Amino acid sequence: MASIILILSILLIIVSGLPFIQNQHWVFRVSEFTKLQVVILQLPIFFAAFFYIENITTLWIIQSTQLVLMIYHIYILFRYTKFWKSTKTVPTENNSETIKIIACNIYQFNTEYNRFIDLIRTEKPAAFLTMESDSNWEKALRVLEDDYPNCEKVTIDNTYGMHFYTKLKIISIKTHYFVADDLPSIEAELETKDGFRFVFFGVHPPPPSPTEEENSKERDGDLLSIAKKVADYKLPVFVTGDFNNVAWAKSSILFRKTSKLIDARIGRGILATFHAKYWFFRVPLDLVFHSPAIFIDQLHIYPSVGSDHFPVGCIFFINNENNKQESRVDTLETHELEEVTEIIEEGIEQESDTR
Repeated sequence: MASIILILSILLIIVSGLPFIQNQHWVFRVSEFTKLQVVILQLPIFFAAFFYIENITTLWIIQSTQLVLMIYHIYILFRYTKFWKSTKTVPTENNSETIKIIACNIYQFNTEYNRFIDLIRTEKPAAFLTMESDSNWEKALRVLEDDYPNCEKVTIDNTYGMHFYTKLKIISIKTHYFVADDLPSIEAELETKDGFRFVFFGVHPPPPSPTEEENSKERDGDLLSIAKKVADYKLPVFVTGDFNNVAWAKSSILFRKTSKLIDARIGRGILATFHAKYWFFRVPLDLVFHSPAIFIDQLHIYPSVGSDHFPVGCIFFINNENNKQESRVDTLETHELEEVTEIIEEGIEQESDTR
């Protein structure tokens, strides 16, 4: 038993330490996803070590390292709980109408089309975004076009198809390909019935993983290209989608700082969205970021629609006069700006071996 506890302790320390190594290979980046699972496993192993590891020197080294890492994990995760005191000022005047948006990676090979369609018909969002939607999904979603006449369809059968439907007035809409010609992002300038305009961005970069991309260069380059583009927009910005990243990862923090947007999860919960079928391995890959002029009323996860991701729902309103959320915006340091530029260039230069 002592050997098992020792091995598990060392493995947890290694997994905890890998993200500190700034290498974009999937081995180092995927380890960032499992922070919650690691800390849950660390707690019982930490206490068990006192009973089974007899060598005092080994015990002291293992336990002190484990304790520091646990405190670090808890500190990072705590801001993604409802106990975190973030600024949530709610204006009472000069607000737009409430806007509901649903985003879902529907999983290209999911054929339970009606489960997602029923969700849209029940929730009646102002707009919804699908990712991994191929030609079969496009055909299935046509039954919603009477209610959602304004749309942008990017029908690709490489698991990076994307469809955006809305009831709101479209001022302009376009599809971007920032790092590769088969990785779309949708940008739409929308207007509510009461005249408030905002920019919607739907994203879905490729994940670093042993079965997909070897490293995170395309993912990080794609996300930071979007962040850099929206940073100086005058209109409020709302970005959502399957980031294939967690909010506490360094590249997500760079995204938040570069874009000058707010992470909607802070103070609201971890809200894990993937994997829908394996509860212990769930991580929050579907993220939401917004401008200070956008005030989140509700952010939640819907039940499964047959995909490996849960749909994300967000209800918000716009207030262009209240600036009390400005304090929640972080900006880049000089050295970080140089890093962002380098990451974008690497993302553009990277060629995929899997698509």
